[in-house]
Amino acid sequence: MDTLFKEATYIISQPGTNETLNELPQILLMGRSNVGKSSFLNAMTNRKNLARVSKTPGKTLYLNFFLINQQFYLIDTPGYGYAQRSQTRQDEFIHMLERYLTQPNHLKLVCLLVDFKVGPTALDIETYAFLKSLHVEVLVIATKKDKIPKTKQFNHEKKIKQKLNHPPLWLSVSNVTKENIFETQELILSKIEGGSQNG
Repeated sequence: MDTLFKEATYIISQPGTNETLNELPQILLMGRSNVGKSSFLNAMTNRKNLARVSKTPGKTLYLNFFLINQQFYLIDTPGYGYAQRSQTRQDEFIHMLERYLTQPNHLKLVCLLVDFKVGPTALDIETYAFLKSLHVEVLVIATKKDKIPKTKQFNHEKKIKQKLNHPPLWLSVSNVTKENIFETQELILSKIEGGSQNG
Protein backbone atom coordinates (compact mmCIF):
# COMPACT_ATOMS: atom_id res chain seq x y z
CA MET A 1 0.00 0.00 0.00
CA ASP A 2 1.17 3.52 -0.78
CA THR A 3 1.64 5.36 2.48
CA LEU A 4 2.42 8.95 3.36
CA PHE A 5 3.48 7.87 6.86
CA LYS A 6 6.95 6.53 6.02
CA GLU A 7 8.33 6.39 9.57
CA ALA A 8 6.51 5.50 12.76
CA THR A 9 8.09 5.06 16.19
CA TYR A 10 6.56 4.49 19.62
CA ILE A 11 7.93 7.19 21.95
CA ILE A 12 6.25 7.16 25.36
CA SER A 13 3.12 6.38 27.34
CA GLN A 14 2.10 8.98 29.91
CA PRO A 15 -0.95 10.85 31.29
CA GLY A 16 -0.37 14.07 29.32
CA THR A 17 1.89 16.14 27.14
CA ASN A 18 4.93 18.22 28.13
CA GLU A 19 7.22 20.93 26.78
CA THR A 20 9.40 18.48 24.86
CA LEU A 21 6.45 16.73 23.21
CA ASN A 22 4.81 20.09 22.54
CA GLU A 23 7.60 20.99 20.14
CA LEU A 24 5.77 19.05 17.42
CA PRO A 25 2.12 19.05 16.25
CA GLN A 26 -0.20 16.41 17.71
CA ILE A 27 -3.10 14.34 16.37
CA LEU A 28 -5.34 12.64 18.93
CA LEU A 29 -7.07 9.29 18.27
CA MET A 30 -10.21 8.61 20.31
CA GLY A 31 -12.89 5.94 20.26
CA ARG A 32 -14.73 3.44 22.37
CA SER A 33 -13.15 0.15 23.36
CA ASN A 34 -13.15 -2.39 20.53
CA VAL A 35 -13.71 0.21 17.77
CA GLY A 36 -10.40 -0.85 16.21
CA LYS A 37 -8.06 2.02 17.12
CA SER A 38 -4.95 -0.16 17.29
CA SER A 39 -5.76 -1.84 13.98
CA PHE A 40 -6.43 1.58 12.45
CA LEU A 41 -3.12 2.94 13.72
CA ASN A 42 -1.29 -0.10 12.32
CA ALA A 43 -3.06 0.33 8.96
CA MET A 44 -2.22 4.03 8.88
CA THR A 45 1.47 3.36 9.48
CA ASN A 46 1.55 0.20 7.33
CA ARG A 47 2.97 -1.71 10.30
CA LYS A 48 1.61 -4.93 11.76
CA ASN A 49 2.53 -4.42 15.40
CA LEU A 50 3.18 -0.74 16.02
CA ALA A 51 0.13 -0.61 18.27
CA ARG A 52 -0.62 -3.83 20.07
CA VAL A 53 -4.03 -5.19 19.14
CA SER A 54 -5.33 -6.61 22.41
CA LYS A 55 -7.94 -9.33 22.55
CA THR A 56 -8.92 -7.83 25.89
CA PRO A 57 -10.41 -4.32 25.49
CA GLY A 58 -9.50 -1.57 27.91
CA LYS A 59 -5.78 -2.34 28.17
CA THR A 60 -4.53 1.14 27.21
CA LEU A 61 -4.44 3.32 30.33
CA TYR A 62 -2.44 6.39 29.27
CA LEU A 63 -1.78 8.49 26.19
CA ASN A 64 0.54 6.62 23.83
CA PHE A 65 2.72 8.90 21.69
CA PHE A 66 3.87 7.70 18.26
CA LEU A 67 6.28 9.86 16.25
CA ILE A 68 5.35 9.95 12.56
CA ASN A 69 7.83 11.00 9.84
CA GLN A 70 9.88 12.85 12.50
CA GLN A 71 7.16 15.46 11.92
CA PHE A 72 4.26 15.02 14.35
CA TYR A 73 2.77 12.78 17.06
CA LEU A 74 -0.19 10.46 16.70
CA ILE A 75 -1.56 9.99 20.21
CA ASP A 76 -3.58 6.89 20.98
CA THR A 77 -5.98 7.27 23.91
CA PRO A 78 -7.59 4.61 26.13
CA GLY A 79 -10.81 3.25 24.65
CA TYR A 80 -13.79 4.75 26.46
CA GLY A 81 -16.92 2.93 27.59
CA TYR A 82 -15.21 -0.30 28.64
CA ALA A 83 -17.75 -1.75 31.07
CA GLN A 84 -15.32 -3.88 33.07
CA ARG A 85 -12.98 -1.01 33.82
CA SER A 86 -13.60 0.24 37.33
CA GLN A 87 -15.45 3.51 37.83
CA THR A 88 -12.30 4.97 39.37
CA ARG A 89 -10.32 4.06 36.23
CA GLN A 90 -13.02 5.55 33.99
CA ASP A 91 -13.05 8.77 36.00
CA GLU A 92 -9.25 8.97 35.83
CA PHE A 93 -9.40 8.54 32.06
CA ILE A 94 -12.00 11.29 31.65
CA HIS A 95 -9.99 13.70 33.84
CA MET A 96 -6.78 12.87 31.95
CA LEU A 97 -8.42 13.68 28.62
CA GLU A 98 -10.01 16.86 29.94
CA ARG A 99 -6.62 18.03 31.22
CA TYR A 100 -4.96 17.30 27.90
CA LEU A 101 -7.69 18.93 25.80
CA THR A 102 -8.00 22.08 27.89
CA GLN A 103 -4.29 22.78 28.43
CA PRO A 104 -2.10 24.56 25.85
CA ASN A 105 -0.69 22.04 23.41
CA HIS A 106 0.00 21.59 19.73
CA LEU A 107 -3.17 19.65 18.98
CA LYS A 108 -4.15 20.01 15.34
CA LEU A 109 -6.99 17.50 15.04
CA VAL A 110 -8.96 14.90 16.99
CA CYS A 111 -9.79 11.73 15.07
CA LEU A 112 -12.94 10.26 16.64
CA LEU A 113 -13.38 6.64 15.59
CA VAL A 114 -16.87 5.14 15.44
CA ASP A 115 -17.88 1.67 14.31
CA PHE A 116 -19.37 1.74 10.78
CA LYS A 117 -21.32 -1.46 11.37
CA VAL A 118 -22.64 -0.64 14.86
CA GLY A 119 -23.08 3.09 14.25
CA PRO A 120 -22.38 5.82 16.83
CA THR A 121 -23.33 4.83 20.37
CA ALA A 122 -24.81 7.29 22.88
CA LEU A 123 -21.31 7.66 24.32
CA ASP A 124 -19.86 8.39 20.86
CA ILE A 125 -22.46 11.12 20.32
CA GLU A 126 -21.78 12.57 23.79
CA THR A 127 -18.01 12.51 23.18
CA TYR A 128 -18.39 14.24 19.81
CA ALA A 129 -20.54 16.98 21.40
CA PHE A 130 -17.95 17.39 24.18
CA LEU A 131 -15.11 17.79 21.67
CA LYS A 132 -17.10 20.32 19.65
CA SER A 133 -17.82 22.30 22.83
CA LEU A 134 -14.05 22.68 23.29
CA HIS A 135 -13.78 24.10 19.74
CA VAL A 136 -11.24 21.52 18.62
CA GLU A 137 -11.46 20.29 15.05
CA VAL A 138 -12.81 16.75 14.82
CA LEU A 139 -12.49 14.23 12.00
CA VAL A 140 -15.04 11.43 12.40
CA ILE A 141 -13.62 8.14 11.09
CA ALA A 142 -16.03 5.25 10.68
CA THR A 143 -14.03 2.02 10.94
CA LYS A 144 -14.85 -1.52 9.79
CA LYS A 145 -16.63 -0.37 6.62
CA ASP A 146 -15.94 -3.79 5.07
CA LYS A 147 -18.33 -5.37 7.61
CA ILE A 148 -21.32 -3.94 5.70
CA PRO A 149 -22.21 -5.14 2.17
CA LYS A 150 -21.31 -2.56 -0.49
CA THR A 151 -24.94 -2.27 -1.63
CA LYS A 152 -25.94 -1.08 1.85
CA GLN A 153 -22.96 1.16 2.64
CA PHE A 154 -24.39 4.41 1.25
CA ASN A 155 -27.61 4.31 3.32
CA HIS A 156 -25.70 3.08 6.36
CA GLU A 157 -23.27 5.99 6.11
CA LYS A 158 -26.15 8.44 5.69
CA LYS A 159 -27.75 7.25 8.95
CA ILE A 160 -24.47 7.54 10.87
CA LYS A 161 -23.95 11.11 9.67
CA GLN A 162 -27.50 12.04 10.65
CA LYS A 163 -26.95 10.74 14.19
CA LEU A 164 -23.84 12.94 14.49
CA ASN A 165 -25.59 15.96 12.97
CA HIS A 166 -23.58 15.79 9.72
CA PRO A 167 -19.93 16.22 10.79
CA PRO A 168 -18.02 18.55 8.44
CA LEU A 169 -14.99 16.23 8.46
CA TRP A 170 -15.82 12.60 7.76
CA LEU A 171 -14.19 9.47 6.31
CA SER A 172 -15.29 5.84 6.34
CA VAL A 173 -12.39 3.39 6.28
CA SER A 174 -11.48 -0.27 6.31
CA ASN A 175 -8.34 -1.53 8.01
CA VAL A 176 -8.75 -4.73 5.99
CA THR A 177 -9.17 -3.39 2.43
CA LYS A 178 -7.29 -0.15 3.27
CA GLU A 179 -10.14 1.90 1.77
CA ASN A 180 -9.66 5.64 2.51
CA ILE A 181 -6.54 5.03 4.63
CA PHE A 182 -4.40 7.06 2.18
CA GLU A 183 -7.08 9.80 2.12
CA THR A 184 -7.01 9.92 5.92
CA GLN A 185 -3.23 10.37 5.83
CA GLU A 186 -3.61 13.21 3.32
CA LEU A 187 -6.17 14.99 5.50
CA ILE A 188 -4.05 14.63 8.64
CA LEU A 189 -0.96 15.97 6.88
CA SER A 190 -2.96 18.93 5.58
CA LYS A 191 -3.84 19.80 9.19
CA ILE A 192 -0.23 19.36 10.31
CA GLU A 193 0.88 21.84 7.69
CA GLY A 194 -1.97 24.23 8.58
CA GLY A 195 -2.54 26.48 11.57
CA SER A 196 -2.50 25.73 15.30
CA GLN A 197 -5.64 24.45 17.03
CA ASN A 198 -5.08 24.75 20.72
CA GLY A 199 -1.82 26.42 21.51
